[in-house]
Amino acid sequence: MRLNLPEDLNKLKDIKAGDVIELYGVIYTARDAAHMRIENMLNNNEEIPVDFKDSFIYYAGPTPTKPGHQVGSIGPTTSSRMDKFAYMMPKLNVKATIGKGPRSNECVDEYINNKIMYFITTGGCGAFLSKSVKKATEIAFFDLGPESIKRLEVEGFKMICAIDYNGNNIFKR
Repeated sequence: MRLNLPEDLNKLKDIKAGDVIELYGVIYTARDAAHMRIENMLNNNEEIPVDFKDSFIYYAGPTPTKPGHQVGSIGPTTSSRMDKFAYMMPKLNVKATIGKGPRSNECVDEYINNKIMYFITTGGCGAFLSKSVKKATEIAFFDLGPESIKRLEVEGFKMICAIDYNGNNIFKR
């Protein structure tokens, strides 16, 4: 299924666990360090430097960009490392996260209760996934290097729905 962001957000309700998706639009990268910083900012009532409303967060930290490329290798990070931050996703109005591997029961419950989807992509495919990135812009937490937040414009970014709105979970089959 082709999913164009933000135009096709209404199609999320039709996506089922196991569906293969080709994503077109904007996604944001954020890993452990960025999540910790966002958590601190939320706890201190500080303004978050990125508007995540209706966005997808990709758990990735690209390698350095080679000349002539938009981004370095951009494989997924193990998602379970971000499970302790799942409670922040509804506060940030995030629609979905992308990573690899299963999520904790608490994270899954948070996602189901707040209509947040979880997609996976395959580890080891970072160079392949980078080819779908048409533009990469570092937009926040510049001091974090690869863990800074980046805005990625993607075309044909391949992923699989792991947890859908109904709580179907490919890791529980």
